[in-house]
Amino acid sequence: MIEGYRELDPERTYLVTGGAGFIGYFLSKKLLELQCRVIALDNMNPYYDVNLKYSRLERLEGFKHFTFIKGDISDKDTVHKVFKKYKPNIVINLAAQAGVRYSIENPDSYIHSNIIGFYNILEACRYNPVDHLVYASSSSVYGANTKVPFSTDDQVDNPVSLYAATKKSNELIAHTYSHLYGIPCTGLRFFTVYGPMGRPDMAYFGFTQKIFKGETIEVFNFGDCYRDFTYIDDIIEAVARILCNPPAKKINKDSVLNGIRYAIYNIGNNKPEQLMDYIAALEKALSKSVGREITAEKKFLPMQPGDVKATYSDSSPLERDFGFKPSTRIEAGLQKFADWYVEYYNVKNETRNI
Repeated sequence: MIEGYRELDPERTYLVTGGAGFIGYFLSKKLLELQCRVIALDNMNPYYDVNLKYSRLERLEGFKHFTFIKGDISDKDTVHKVFKKYKPNIVINLAAQAGVRYSIENPDSYIHSNIIGFYNILEACRYNPVDHLVYASSSSVYGANTKVPFSTDDQVDNPVSLYAATKKSNELIAHTYSHLYGIPCTGLRFFTVYGPMGRPDMAYFGFTQKIFKGETIEVFNFGDCYRDFTYIDDIIEAVARILCNPPAKKINKDSVLNGIRYAIYNIGNNKPEQLMDYIAALEKALSKSVGREITAEKKFLPMQPGDVKATYSDSSPLERDFGFKPSTRIEAGLQKFADWYVEYYNVKNETRNI
């Protein structure tokens, strides 16, 4: 454990951007259950079903310490007004345009949200000092790397999608702001997050929707892909341990970076699963949830532009510094997702379901 480790502090105010998103919702919920003050900022964009975002918000609005603001981090005035009014102590930037394939078709949205938006957050932290800025990076930054498992000590100079490039840019710009203005920053490289109330654009969710519609699922690289699937509860536990523990100052008197407070961590299950095994586990979970055998019709396709064959997290620094290592097995995580999906979309009582 890091020296002077601190638990979550209910006396602090936490700003969660992307607060109506998948990770943002579950993190806000955990903070609110501990009586922390949470300010959630989200633009509610329609990249995927907005009703799911509103459903998440409805579950948060019952907490007395919760405040929601509809706004976009790419709007500088909005961001600065939020900082001035609420004076957050800890900022968790989860707002971003997600998706690898979507970045090929809609590059503008990635520049607006992931580059300009993150710059606005950093500028707000510069002029409204915070105790800690934690921000979402991605396993995508490892790009074309072939050495596994992926370590935060590896070079990440070969992104294969615009999404990955924007996340690497976030890390570089955050490093610069931490060095120039003393902002304590921690970047988190998330590895394929899944679970209940997740993102419909993710493969497991999309597969499930197509299965219940009687449609064929598309399996890329002919199923020869591996992903370090990480269950949402593990992600939230890791983030929660990091929030009140900004990086210590780096001590190297001979370096221009002496005193910088900056860190990067992988948050992954450290156990890549083959895509076909993951699909089989999903079919089994769905079968159990609905009480009948579920088998997906599959169409095998080549690798898509921007995709990589495998992701594999070295999460040992997270375990070393914070005493936690993600460990939820896909069978358990997918069963929780399947049970939620069947209930949320009322699958058992519908002949055709979304």
